[in-house]
Amino acid sequence: MQVDIIETPDLGDRSYVVSDGTCALVIDPQRDIDRVEQHLEALGLPLAMVLETHLHNDYVTGGHALARRTGATYVVAGRDEVAFERCAAHDGDDLAVGTMTVHVMETPGHTDTHLSYVVTDHSGDPPAVFTGGSLLYGSVGRTDLLGTDRTDDLTRKQWRSARRLAATLPDEAPVYPTHGFGSFCSTGSSTGDTASTIGAEKQHNDALTEDDEQAFVDKLVAGLTGYPAYYVHMAPLNAQGPDVPDLTPAPSMEPAELAARLRTGEWVIDLRDRAAYAKHHLAGTISIMLGDQFSTYLGWVIPWGAPLTLIGETPEQVADAQRQLVRIGIDHLAGAATGSLDQLAPGHPTRSYRRATFEELAGTPEAVVLDVRRDDEVASGRIQGSTHIPIDQLTDRLHEVPHGLVWVHCASGFRASIAASILDRAGHEVVQIDDDYEQAEKAGLTLV
Repeated sequence: MQVDIIETPDLGDRSYVVSDGTCALVIDPQRDIDRVEQHLEALGLPLAMVLETHLHNDYVTGGHALARRTGATYVVAGRDEVAFERCAAHDGDDLAVGTMTVHVMETPGHTDTHLSYVVTDHSGDPPAVFTGGSLLYGSVGRTDLLGTDRTDDLTRKQWRSARRLAATLPDEAPVYPTHGFGSFCSTGSSTGDTASTIGAEKQHNDALTEDDEQAFVDKLVAGLTGYPAYYVHMAPLNAQGPDVPDLTPAPSMEPAELAARLRTGEWVIDLRDRAAYAKHHLAGTISIMLGDQFSTYLGWVIPWGAPLTLIGETPEQVADAQRQLVRIGIDHLAGAATGSLDQLAPGHPTRSYRRATFEELAGTPEAVVLDVRRDDEVASGRIQGSTHIPIDQLTDRLHEVPHGLVWVHCASGFRASIAASILDRAGHEVVQIDDDYEQAEKAGLTLV
């Protein structure tokens, strides 16, 4: 049995292709299924089955479209209410795929209906367990996505599910989670490992090393952080059975139309490097630099369903951004434009703002400081006298931003670059602190 990993680093997730030399199955595929199809073509194997561990909260699945396109059996929890035909899986089911057997285990916690899949073949090798958002590397999937009133109950179920997996499977069994590689679907204590086994998890996974259920619940709940606003839309979309995404290039936007959209306050996202943006940008744009955090933070700060235009240096840059966006259900763009700023909207006003370090901030004692980190980050310390507004709340709380020149920071500079552009768009004078927060104390700033 061969297990191949398809990484989606911008969302911190993994999908899996499992094969036995005669056919393949796929677990938790992302929306852009062409990556899976290319992998199957390289293997030269037909796809027999697609399995979902749960109705995902952080991305739109490609499972429904992949199964329809290939004729593969689509396996979804029988207790999930969905608008499409599927193979309804229940605890204890055994599904045959070529020479492999998929054993279904209910592992509620991340969601009420979460499943894990234990896959074996005839080789005698240890079974492989695909744990979705249940047992992760070092911890478990978060348990608050169904509402705060359910968090305690789901956290207890998550602890019991992890222990059921550990008690059922041999120590040698490799563990393959979907979340835990930077996804906000994981709890904060996941280790960042890239491989593990049941035996290794018994040694360092919070759910397996803490024998007191209440102590585990208290620790996990206390460590839960904020999560992206777009999450609320994902499970309903997945329950409808999403189609294949349209990755044809977004409509090309003419300079006059782009300028008009900027004048009316529509959301125009500049994908360029944040340093280049600070130096020179079109007035009214928002800076969200294309990279592994792009779609997460765009989905966090831009109102869901708002018309969206992308501008970048090259068509390839825009295409990369578009691929990331379809993974979170943003299928249609108002338009896109590429080239230099003079080409994008000639005659439209441009702006700039200063970038600085914490050392420079320390040398400006009268500076007004805005901290846009999450609540949990600020709870462990912040710069004395700073104002705190989490980045996802900034557009709704602009009236709380102090007057005058504002120095804005986060933990690394990425969120500060987005926040600085939001403030700049609203007419504030701003300095973006593009520096690691750990440098603040070293620079002599007082932390409280």
